[in-house]
Amino acid sequence: MAEELRAAIIQDDATGRVLMLGWMDEEALALTRSSGLVHFFSRSRQRLWKKGETSGNSFHVVEVLPDCDDDALLVRVNADGPACHDGSTSCFTPWLWRKILQREASGDPESYVVNQLTAGTSQTARKVGEESVELVVASLSEDDDRVVSEAADLWFHQLLLLRSRGLDPAAVEDELRRRER
Repeated sequence: MAEELRAAIIQDDATGRVLMLGWMDEEALALTRSSGLVHFFSRSRQRLWKKGETSGNSFHVVEVLPDCDDDALLVRVNADGPACHDGSTSCFTPWLWRKILQREASGDPESYVVNQLTAGTSQTARKVGEESVELVVASLSEDDDRVVSEAADLWFHQLLLLRSRGLDPAAVEDELRRRER
């Protein structure tokens, strides 16, 4: 077992988004500082590993900052690709997006998600249009429960549309942040 482990919060330097949490012992921290690439200590495998060693999605260190007690680290990075093993930009991905990715990966021919994604972007885009109209109609003439139900349908199908295009919802969040500035 590694000596003292410290939580290492990995943050994208450009967006400020928290990408993941890993664990570092002194050796992982030393390798991270000397190589400029993030290394962790795997508690499950009981060994050091370099982020991206199998995926190619490395983290290039911008800055390593210890917290006030020196028992946790904030590691600001530039990422070569998605942080999460499931292909998401961040391991802290909203529940619904993670569920869509899980259903897609299952390949289950009975899955609505699999069928929509297999049908292609045009099918999903039409469904987004349909759900948008249903939300507008509900907003103008139906009760709040119906509005919430239709908003949920639209939200879900918007995420499916992003997935059908190979986009991560983080790109939408980045665009909204850009507009705020």
